[in-house]
Amino acid sequence: MELMIGRPSDLEGRLDKEIRVYDFLDGLGIEYMRVDHEAADNMEVCKAIDEVLEATICKNLFLCNRQQTAFYLLMMPGDKPFKTKEISSQINSARLSFAGPEHMEQYLDITPGAVSIMGLMNDKNNAVKLLVDEDVLKGEYVGCHPCVNTSSLRIKTEDLFGKILDAMGHDKTVVTLVGE
Repeated sequence: MELMIGRPSDLEGRLDKEIRVYDFLDGLGIEYMRVDHEAADNMEVCKAIDEVLEATICKNLFLCNRQQTAFYLLMMPGDKPFKTKEISSQINSARLSFAGPEHMEQYLDITPGAVSIMGLMNDKNNAVKLLVDEDVLKGEYVGCHPCVNTSSLRIKTEDLFGKILDAMGHDKTVVTLVGE
């Protein structure tokens, strides 16, 4: 795996949703690094990628309420355990569970394994609320997928939660996860 600056020079074989991410970031003048890799489908693979990226390892969980009427994208450190009750009380939702792949596609144009904050650029109606564990905001860089799990990006935390999120028309809710 090699860390590269910006978008790939050859876009052949890349999905439209990935190319849209590069277009979006380039249009905003955001500097980012990229690493291409095999499908990242577990945290061990993600740890190897993040050693190259030198960025905060994030778990990105796509959640919903029991009625499947409220949807949330939770970004949290990859090494923290997830307990739904910690989040539920902070966002006043009685019960949260994992949302299905059909909702990921519908709202974020993402499939399981590629869940990423970058999918919010596809959520024009703000159907998904972004929840960010406070520890994610402490690092200089955040790693995320460009809507596919065969590439990963390193973006400055201040750019991601500032200029990029603003351009997406989304806000964040900072949450505190103890993970014990």
